[in-house]
Amino acid sequence: MSRAPVVVHRPSISGSSRVSAHRYGRDEILGTVCSDHDLVVFLEGVGIDEAVPDDRRWVEWRGGPAHEFRAA
Repeated sequence: MSRAPVVVHRPSISGSSRVSAHRYGRDEILGTVCSDHDLVVFLEGVGIDEAVPDDRRWVEWRGGPAHEFRAA
């Protein structure tokens, strides 16, 4: 399994997904996102300006399909 620096976790009932980043040898929770736009803002905030939500080198989607922010 690849180790992307940013992980979008499974959607919650509230319609958001937790986002974490692997930095300095540990995982750090950045916050929650409700859309791809929110995710891009987070990526820019951690200095990953060239990343897009579909780029597996930067973003790993866990526990649900990519771009899905509502729980099934």
